[in-house]
Amino acid sequence: MESRVVELDVREDLNNKLEPFQKIMTAISDLNENDVFILHAPFKPVPLFAVLKAKGFSHEAEEIEKKHWKVTFTKSGASK
Repeated sequence: MESRVVELDVREDLNNKLEPFQKIMTAISDLNENDVFILHAPFKPVPLFAVLKAKGFSHEAEEIEKKHWKVTFTKSGASK
């Protein structure tokens, strides 16, 4: 079975003072083992790391440029 990749850019939401947490939770809600969630944010979203780790995701963060972080979360299958 092939892994799915879901990509979400929340930089505009945060620039407009909108909270993207629910949008992120919706995006990951039906991901399965080995699926990938790529998040683009204006800062390193450290608090999100623990939240998604509890949902079975590992992460890799990369600063693309000032005010652009790309974080790749991979579902390990530990929990759903």
